[in-house]
Amino acid sequence: MKFLGKSKYERQKYKSKPSASNVNEQVSEHLQENIDYIHQLFNLAPTLTFRSLHVEEKESVVVYFSELVDEKVISEFIISPLIEQEQVASSLSVSVGQVTKEANWTNIVEQLLNGKSILFVDGHVEAWVLSTIGGVNRNIEDSVFETTLKGSHLGFVEEAERNIALIRRFLPTTDLKIVEMTIGTQYKNTVYLLYLESVVNDEYVSEMKERLSAVKMEGLLNIGQIAELIEDNQYSPFPQFILTERPDFVSLELLEGRVCVVLDRSPSTLIAPSSIMSFLKSVDDYTTRWMSASFIRMLRFLALGISIFLPAIYIAIISFNYEIVPIRLLVTIGDSRAQVPFDPLIEALIMEVTLEMLREAGIRLPSPIGQTVGIVGGIVIGQAAVEAGIVSNLMVIVVSLTAISSFIIPNYDMSIGVRLLRFPMMVIASMFGIVGVVIGLMTLIGHVISLDSLRTPYGLPFAPVTYKEWKDSIVRLPLKKQKGKN
Repeated sequence: MKFLGKSKYERQKYKSKPSASNVNEQVSEHLQENIDYIHQLFNLAPTLTFRSLHVEEKESVVVYFSELVDEKVISEFIISPLIEQEQVASSLSVSVGQVTKEANWTNIVEQLLNGKSILFVDGHVEAWVLSTIGGVNRNIEDSVFETTLKGSHLGFVEEAERNIALIRRFLPTTDLKIVEMTIGTQYKNTVYLLYLESVVNDEYVSEMKERLSAVKMEGLLNIGQIAELIEDNQYSPFPQFILTERPDFVSLELLEGRVCVVLDRSPSTLIAPSSIMSFLKSVDDYTTRWMSASFIRMLRFLALGISIFLPAIYIAIISFNYEIVPIRLLVTIGDSRAQVPFDPLIEALIMEVTLEMLREAGIRLPSPIGQTVGIVGGIVIGQAAVEAGIVSNLMVIVVSLTAISSFIIPNYDMSIGVRLLRFPMMVIASMFGIVGVVIGLMTLIGHVISLDSLRTPYGLPFAPVTYKEWKDSIVRLPLKKQKGKN
C-alpha cells in the first residue's frame, strides 16, 4: 500500500543513491565539481546556502544550511576576513572556534548536517570545516518532571555541548573525563560518556563503551532508545538505568562512581549502573536535614508497597480472607458493596483503568486543561460511579490512595513500572487470596535479586548485603557518617 509510505524494497533502492553514509569519494580540486556533487546529494534542500567569494584570486564558496548555523558569525568572522586574506594554503585567518581540514566527502557531509560551514577553494583538494553551529535552540529551564524545592533549577536541553557545560558547572575538575562516540548506522548521532576517573570502576567504563559500540540501529534520537538497547533485561517492568534531566543529580551520581551517557539532541541523560534504591532518591534528600530526608525516604518505601499491593490486598480480603476483618468493618464493607454487581477484581480493574486514562489525558493535554481534567474528572467520575452502583465507596478510597502513593515515587520510569505491576498482583490475589499476594511478593523479590544493571546487582545494598551502603539507603544518615561509604 503505497500511500502508507515506501516499501522495504523501495527504501533499499533509495539508500543506493549518494548519501552521507555511503559516500567515500575525495574532494575534487575543481570547485564546480564539488558544487555539483553537493547539489546531487541535497537535491531537495531549499535552505542549503552557497556564498561565493574570491580567496587568493581564486573562486571559492562557503556552503551551509541556513537553519543550522549562526549566519551573523559567517558574515562577520568568516566572509569578511577571507575577502581580505591573500593566502590560504596553510591556515585561515577566521575568528571561529574550530577550523579543520577534511578531504573525505563522508565526513564533510556529516559536519555540514551538524551545523558547520564548509569552505571550498578552487585548486585545493581539501575543504575547510568551520564551526558555525547555531540555529534553533531553547533556553535552559527547570525540569518539568523532576521538580525540586531547594536544589538547582537548571535542566538539560537538546544540545549535548550545553548539557556537558552544565555538568562542568557542578564538577569543575580535570578528573571529569569525556569519551566521544558515534552511533547509528544510517543516520549517525554523537554520544558522550562521562565519568570521574579517580572514583569510577574501570569495568563500568569498558562495559558501557562495549555496549554503546554494539548498538546497531539506523538512527537514534532519544536516550530512551539507547537505554532499551543496552539494558540487561528488556522484559523487566523495572528500569535498569536512570534517565534524568537534572545536571545536579548527574553530578551527585558521578561522585558516587557511576557513568553518565549524554546523547546529542536529547534532553535526558543516562546514568549507570543503578539499583532499585537509586530510583527512590531525590536531590532534595541532600538539601534538607538528614532526619527530614530519612522520614521522606521511608515514606517513599511505604508508598512503593501501597502502589503495588493495596488493591491486591483489598481484593484478597474481600474475596477470600474476610475473616481477618473486624466484624464492624466487615458489615460496613458489606453495606458499601451491596449494590455493586461486579466481583472485586472487575470493580478494581474498572477504577484502575479509568484512573490511568485520566492520568494519561492530564499529561498529554496542555497544563491548565490537564490539571482540570485530572482533578475534576477523577472526582466527577468517582462520585458518579458510586452513585450508579458500579463501584463501592471503599474501592474509590483504595484507588485514590494507590494513585497518591504512585505520585510520591520521584522517578517517572519507576512509577510506570510500579503501576504495571499492580494489575498482575490484582489478578493473582483474586485467584489465591492472601496466599497469592505473598506469592507475588516473593516472585517480585526474586526478580529484583536476579536483575543486573551494567553487570551490577540490582538489589544492592540488600541483595547482596552491603552494610556500608546502608548509610544512604532506607534512611540517610548525617553526611559526616557517610565519609567512608565509598
